[in-house]
Amino acid sequence: MDGRERDRDGAGRARNARPRDGLGRPLAHGAEGVARQPEGVVRSPRETVVEAQRLLDAGMPFHAHEVFEDAWKSGPEADAALWRGLAQLAVGLTHAARGNAVGGARLLRRGAGALAGQGNAYGMDVPGLAGWARELAGRVEAGERIDAAAEAPRLAGRL
Repeated sequence: MDGRERDRDGAGRARNARPRDGLGRPLAHGAEGVARQPEGVVRSPRETVVEAQRLLDAGMPFHAHEVFEDAWKSGPEADAALWRGLAQLAVGLTHAARGNAVGGARLLRRGAGALAGQGNAYGMDVPGLAGWARELAGRVEAGERIDAAAEAPRLAGRL
């Protein structure tokens, strides 16, 4: 260690306070990063979809994953698999855009699997999102460079 104590949150849990870029990669202390997504925000399903879409469109799937994670952890148990699967899609897109083809494809497929058999929910074409993830996973494995904003899925119809 360099003599600095680990960053801790108010409850004493280790937290990395380094700024992050739009794909969630840590930057050097003092560098200018993007604002972190607040944790533990309780949103309605519609608010979750709208906020996640905004972040995906901005090329920030890591941050969108945090929105889905909040919904998964704070919402009804009946919706947990949906939000967890969507979080995995967002993390898969994150890894793919970072150049991690193996991790990106694996998480995209895991998320697609988690969404398998689910019907449309909250205005989202869930089977279509699973298909998008499987198709993107194949392109990632084939070596295609991925731009997170350009590849952002459309979660729902008019928001």
